Amino acid sequence: MRDSEEIAPPAPFALVPGRAAVVVICDHASAAIPPDLGDLGLPAAARDSHIAWDPGAAAVTRDLARRLGAWAVLGGVSRLVIDCNRPPGGAGSVPAESDGVAVPGNRGLTAAAIEARIERWFRPYHDAVAAALAAAGPAPALVAVHSFTPCLASRPDPRPWQVGVLWNRDDRLAAPLLAALRARPGLVVGDNEPYSGRDTNHTLDRHAGAAGLPHVSIEIRQDLLAAADAPARWAALLAECLAPLLGAAGGAARAAE
Repeated sequence: MRDSEEIAPPAPFALVPGRAAVVVICDHASAAIPPDLGDLGLPAAARDSHIAWDPGAAAVTRDLARRLGAWAVLGGVSRLVIDCNRPPGGAGSVPAESDGVAVPGNRGLTAAAIEARIERWFRPYHDAVAAALAAAGPAPALVAVHSFTPCLASRPDPRPWQVGVLWNRDDRLAAPLLAALRARPGLVVGDNEPYSGRDTNHTLDRHAGAAGLPHVSIEIRQDLLAAADAPARWAALLAECLAPLLGAAGGAARAAE
């Protein structure tokens, strides 16, 4: 079951107002494909798989924002329509293939067709992130939530990490969050794993890194989010770890009553 609400046509983003100087975002919250794009030439299983979105991440984002009293912005369309965490026009922005799966509906697109997706989905989402940061107050923190597949078709070895902390140049949040998560018994935590924030960090670099705002990206393994109560448990864990760090890093987060 998808954890993001879909409407036809889907909105480019969902906004949850907050009261703290913290914004929690989910670039890949939805697997929705606009009706005018059909199914992009993909079977239903592919359209609901990890190549299309980050299963479980939207539910964690909403609950984490609630617990922190934070603002939340969630992307409204599948990353196969346009990936909101990739620079427009760059590699993977409108993927013709993902983890070995061809995306026929993205092949041979004209520049005008790609620009239409940018205008319709990418820019409104990023405008909403910028507006939420402005509304959250001075020096807000930006926290991104993602989920990752336990195993890629292109790299069949199982990924051992249960959660990963991604960062680029600014480790004000990443370093203490890594320490806090690693202090939890039995939790396997990756530092810039399974992806590196130095390679894939467009949203945070654009909105936080460039402005000197504290920020961090969190990746949770998708099989650990499959149970009905799992997103809430992960949100509670992350809130416990993040709440004392956000104030020290410049965010005025406080736990929800």
